Amino acid sequence: MAKKVLSPKKKVVKKPVPKKVVTSKPKKVVVKPVKKVDVKTKQAVSKPVKPSVKQDANGDKVSRAKGQIALLRGMKDTLPKDEWCWKQMYHTAENLAEAYSYGRIETPIVEDAGLFVRSIGKETDVVDKEMYVFEDREGGKVGLRPEMTASVVRAFVTHGMHTMPQPVKLWYWGSMFRHDRPQAGRYREFHQFGCEILGEHAPVVDAELIAVAYNFLRDCGVNAQVHINSIGTKEDRERYIAELSSYLRSKRGYLSELSKKRMLKNPLRVLDSKEPEDQAIIEEAPHILDWLCEDSKKFFTSVLEYLDELEIPYVLNPRLVRGLDYYTDTVFELYAETGEEGSQSALGGGGRYNGLVEMLGGNPTPASGFAIGLERVSAAMRRAADGSGEHNFNKSRSRIFFAQLGEQSRRRALRIIEDLRRQQIVVHHNLGKSSLKGQMELANKLGATHTLILGQKEVQDGTVIIRDMESGIQEIVDQKKLDHEIRKLLVRLGAEK
Repeated sequence: MAKKVLSPKKKVVKKPVPKKVVTSKPKKVVVKPVKKVDVKTKQAVSKPVKPSVKQDANGDKVSRAKGQIALLRGMKDTLPKDEWCWKQMYHTAENLAEAYSYGRIETPIVEDAGLFVRSIGKETDVVDKEMYVFEDREGGKVGLRPEMTASVVRAFVTHGMHTMPQPVKLWYWGSMFRHDRPQAGRYREFHQFGCEILGEHAPVVDAELIAVAYNFLRDCGVNAQVHINSIGTKEDRERYIAELSSYLRSKRGYLSELSKKRMLKNPLRVLDSKEPEDQAIIEEAPHILDWLCEDSKKFFTSVLEYLDELEIPYVLNPRLVRGLDYYTDTVFELYAETGEEGSQSALGGGGRYNGLVEMLGGNPTPASGFAIGLERVSAAMRRAADGSGEHNFNKSRSRIFFAQLGEQSRRRALRIIEDLRRQQIVVHHNLGKSSLKGQMELANKLGATHTLILGQKEVQDGTVIIRDMESGIQEIVDQKKLDHEIRKLLVRLGAEK
């Protein structure tokens, strides 16, 4: 049987399948920044966050960065650049109070909320919208004082001051709080200087208070003008309010929404409106002076005659009523002349409040007073200083700088500075700096006219070098006679001003 011959199998050659080419965008390689590491602590050093710089409502620069706790809205930090203003204001207030025989009074910042509701008036903006009121742990309602007069009267009643020789003349300086809309010159915590006279009903008392307020501003370098009016007795006001209400009802359709609300609660407050649509109506409103009784007219005329005698400029303003319920008879406000025509800003005000002591539980006691907003005065002082609101507060300080060189000199300088302070001589210094060049640069920045220089040689010799910063002339003096030499220098500098 023949064998079957098998034909060889054909080799199947597989065609290579072409690889699919996929095109894709190249991946971005993210290179993580290498953190800087502190060699000593082995801790990563993070980059400081650069703060953004903005301005607040009063033009002061405020920096805000992520993670920082911001200043509360309506609050303000008083910085060293404004120190000269606050020092001058306080010393001026203190000197005037002493000259006019006022005694200093301080009352708590927190009082029973009912004190202000009863005295200021429930329907006023201060009580209705602006006062900070909260419950204490005992469940009572307390408030941060929005003004000082009520607290002073409460203290007068509490401590039986009616038994003291009358009148009782008091002055104060402190913080007040109102949840007001922040704007230029207006903060939620603000400071006031004020004076109160309790126990005397005489026109000369009102004139004296106006004189103190006016002279305070003048002595602080602020040109001011007094606006004055009389709102008469309680009976005078009741007759006038009836007439004013009738007039406002006839113009109701033209009034602002705010004035429509005020018209129902306290028509006098409409006269204080700043809304543009109200101005023409206010201008045509009846004048309260036409509704005063003869005694009120006579009292007010006498106040004006005293102001004429004092040569204090004033403007009769029949629209001036003040915003608080306790006022009677004389009311006044003080305005700063800004130099721009028609541009004025109120700095403070006051008036007579004959019924307030009795309202708060005391015996019937006539009284009068004023308060001045110190933040506004400070701003006016800065504008008057150089027109830009900026001022080098060191100009009002010592014009002498103390520089030292070396550890021994630093120790000796510390003792000399203290000895001079005890002699009522103040010198600028920076004992943390060791470089003489750096200290001299600081002396120039501070506007020093002379620099005291103490080096190692001077320590050994018991001397000090006095250098004239303008001419460069140096004089060597004995350390024991340094206070005498500085006094002579300060007298000469004062004569050259």
